[in-house]
Amino acid sequence: MTTQIETESDLTNSSLGPKNRQIIVILDFGSQYSELIARRIRETQVYSEVISYRTTAEQLKAINPKGIILSGGPSSVYDEKAPQCDPEIWNLGIPVLGVCYGMQLMVKQLGGTVERAKLAEYGKASLSIDDPTDLLTNVEDGTTMWMSHGDSCTQLPLGFEILAHTDNTPSAVVAHHDQKLYGVQFHPEVVHSIGGIALIRNFVYHICECEPTWTTATFVDESIREIRSQVGEKRVLLALSGGVDSSTLAFLLHKAIGDKLTCMFIDQGFMRKHEPERLVKLFKEEFHIDVEYVNARERFLAQIEGITDPEVKRKRIGHEFINVFEEESKRLGPFDYLAQGTLYPDVIESADTNADPKDGDRVAVKIKSHHNVGGLPKDLRFKLIEPLRKLFKDEVRKVGRSIGLPEEIVNRQPFPGPGLAIRIIGEVTSERLNILRDADFVVRQEINRHGLYNELWQAFAVLLPIRSVGVMGDQRTYAYPIVLRFITSEDGMTADWARVPYDLLELISNRIVNEVKGVNRVVYDITSKPPGTIEWE
Repeated sequence: MTTQIETESDLTNSSLGPKNRQIIVILDFGSQYSELIARRIRETQVYSEVISYRTTAEQLKAINPKGIILSGGPSSVYDEKAPQCDPEIWNLGIPVLGVCYGMQLMVKQLGGTVERAKLAEYGKASLSIDDPTDLLTNVEDGTTMWMSHGDSCTQLPLGFEILAHTDNTPSAVVAHHDQKLYGVQFHPEVVHSIGGIALIRNFVYHICECEPTWTTATFVDESIREIRSQVGEKRVLLALSGGVDSSTLAFLLHKAIGDKLTCMFIDQGFMRKHEPERLVKLFKEEFHIDVEYVNARERFLAQIEGITDPEVKRKRIGHEFINVFEEESKRLGPFDYLAQGTLYPDVIESADTNADPKDGDRVAVKIKSHHNVGGLPKDLRFKLIEPLRKLFKDEVRKVGRSIGLPEEIVNRQPFPGPGLAIRIIGEVTSERLNILRDADFVVRQEINRHGLYNELWQAFAVLLPIRSVGVMGDQRTYAYPIVLRFITSEDGMTADWARVPYDLLELISNRIVNEVKGVNRVVYDITSKPPGTIEWE
């Protein structure tokens, strides 16, 4: 076995993206919405990917994108350490769309002026269209766009003109038609921008002249070819969790390499009630894909005994996960590749995209580390194969359906790699795991019975490390509270708390308090993402 770790993040920008496919790249200046831009473009059936703002013009020439989008960002362009793109980008002859900070950077680098606005603009704004051509074709006058800026372009570079304005922003949309340079002061990628999708489609198809080549069928065909080319006659070990990501990957790998794939399910003791048993049975009896079951509950629990810090929890679970894989691979192997169902949001949220190779500084804020992205030890004895690494969750579901994955798994709600261990705030013990499993089982039962499972992005329970006073019968109790977390989302990057019926919340609360020993209080989390995250740890 080799000791080298190879991932897509190690590849040069010149090998970015799928082969022989049109691509639009997003230069990321630290915006939390950069991934949404990529997703919106992919919805038009054109491939898009987020890359570092440090990407040079020469590297972009090698990528040969049909268009370039400059993302928003938290900085002001006149700040001393504000991130800058290579000014040679403007001479490539490639259409460019600057979004918010990206527009301001374009204006500044090309000779215009950007200043702090007299009045910052946040939230919904009505867009008044002055020139309904090119970028604004089929965008309705007066449509709502989402603003989030404290700076404004006060003087445009030579050759630029104003296409639209708002009451507070005279230069809301600008363009240099001859050079195909465009800028918008708002965020067309967010759902609050009613005319945003039409604007993005105009950039993709009218200005960049793309064709719809990013489809599920082509992704599957190309992935199978690439997997076969990469693996050859070697063997692959898959970290199967039972979720839609790893299950889709299992099906995809099985189609590509057949019996050269070995699926291993490590039961770390943090799964939901009855899930491990159901998973193994489903794959063996219905999918005819053998699964090696490894019971490692005690050793995982021992690794996090007394640990309360969430990042330490994740890393210890991740390291132990790899340790078990290495041990079991010696028994079943040898294996050359470790396959993982890592997705694009995992990479982004682990700040794995924009690392400076010189100093390690990252553009995007690190939100959390995932054991399948950021917690891998340097002496890992596998090469990594991650065919889904550039996909969003909804894209994975489309792939799963196309290759025959049943709806039971395709529609399974996201479940974190560390499982219930990060839904128990503070120390994880056997007692707390049993309490949370039982409470979570009640949640899942009632959500299914009321037909809401597929309507919610996630619905789960969280156990808090505190106790509160209660009264049950004639006796006072001192027991744990359970937090209910029900949210809606399109991709997990942003989310809103779900407005479920009060009667349902009451039913779930009553059942948990009456059926789950050790719980006397149930509360409901009404925090959106941002400012919160979906998970509590």
